[in-house]
Formats: sequence, structure tokens, C-alpha cells
Amino acid sequence: MDSTELHPDFLTRTLLFLLSTAVSLLYYRQETQLSTATISSKEKNKTTLPPAPILKAADHANDSKRHLLLACSGSVATIKLPNMIQALSTHKNLSIRIILTSSAAEFLQGQSSEQPSLQAILQMPNVEGIYFDSDEWKQPWTRGASILHIELRRWADLMLIAPLSANGLASLSLGLSGNLLYSVARAWDTTGLIDKPRNGIGKKVIMVAPAMNTAMWNHPVTKRHLDILEGEWNVKNGGWVEVLRPIEKDLACGDMGGGAMREWSEIVEVVQERLG
Repeated sequence: MDSTELHPDFLTRTLLFLLSTAVSLLYYRQETQLSTATISSKEKNKTTLPPAPILKAADHANDSKRHLLLACSGSVATIKLPNMIQALSTHKNLSIRIILTSSAAEFLQGQSSEQPSLQAILQMPNVEGIYFDSDEWKQPWTRGASILHIELRRWADLMLIAPLSANGLASLSLGLSGNLLYSVARAWDTTGLIDKPRNGIGKKVIMVAPAMNTAMWNHPVTKRHLDILEGEWNVKNGGWVEVLRPIEKDLACGDMGGGAMREWSEIVEVVQERLG
């Protein structure tokens, strides 16, 4: 056989390789288009919100309202946020500002009636703004401009983080400040000597409602983190943190056990009691 003649088996293998490559490229293109469309849809949901209001805490210092900073971190229990807001609507002198981590926001994209869109939440009673990490530095900072995480801290009479995820618990207890939510917590007036008292409120409290998978809740590092929040930092010991421990129930992941966020109605009762 002439050395330049191609063997039939070689031609077959080459054609199969080219066909396989073409199919893979087509599949990759379709997956990329689908992923891009999904991301675009999520971003559209967020970007169609009105710009978060520029906050100057001093402008609200004498508004005679109670200020609740309500935050959610990345746990499925974020879907209870609308229930809590609605229950708090009976409080006529309440102002609510919401912080959502990027993970928490994914649970509120209008997927179902219990997971309304962020636009719908913004229209709920007493809600004055929803804040994301991207709101912190919208433009290059200049001297004299406000800093959002500081203004939110100054504005708040009480901060509630419900749910507080396993990652959030770690961040809070270790003083990490990698996003807007934990920057507010890290900048909290833990002494009660920096922010001027409002409406008879002295040292301001961060109330947290942990929520996580049972295995996460039982992990030994969780106890270490809780020991910090329930030890020297706890309000009972002169600190600034109040922990609403989770309960046992069937979890969204299918497991049964501890780690489920405290019932939202019980959390609301505690908040109303603290706000007066």
C-alpha cells in the first residue's frame, strides 16, 4: 500500500473525533447561553429595583420611629422574611431597612407565593430600603461622603439577622467583614458610648437567629462560635448580642433534627418586645 494512502480505520476514527468535538462545542454553547440567560434574569430582578436610598442617619434621628435593620444571610429560611415584615406591619411607628447577602437574595426572586420578588418586598409596609453589597461603594469615595455600613449602624435601634447561616455565624463570631452585612456588625457600637441613645434605647443589640443543616449545627466549630456570642458578647453578660437558638424540625434539605431557624412568629414577638 502507498505510504500516502490513508487507512480506512484512521479515517473513521478521525471522523468520529471531529463529530464528537462538534457535538461537545454545540452542547457547551447551549449551556453557556442558558447560564448567561439565567444570570441575566437574576441580575434583571435586582437591577429593576429603585436605587437604594442614600442614607444619612442624622436625618432620621428625631423621626419618632423605631429603626429595625433586618438582615438575611444565605439560608433557605430567608423565605420567612416576608412573613416577618407582614407581621411587623402592625407596628405603626416602625421603619425597616433590609440587608440581603448575595446568597440570601437568590431565595427571593419571585419563584412562588412564599418567595416574592424583591420588588414586592420593597412595597411591603414600613420597608424603606433594600441594600446589597453593591450599594456600599457605588462610586469612588471622596472625603466627606457617607459610608453606608456606618450610616446603617448609626441609623439602627436594633439589628436582626434572621436567618444567620453557618458561614454568617463564623463571620460574625470571628469579626470578619467581607460584605455589607458583616461590615455593619463589625462596626457595631459594642460599648454603647459612640451612638447617641434614641427613644430611651441605650446600648444597641444585634439579635441573631441561626439556621443551618443539622450536621452543620452539630459540628464542633459551631459550638465554638456560639460560645463567643453567648459568652462575653451576650446581652446577659453586658454585651450586645442576643441569640435565638434554632429548633428541631424537618429541614428543607430533607433531614430531621436541630438547626432550623426559630419560628418566625416567635422572632417577631421578641423583636416587638425589644423595640417597645
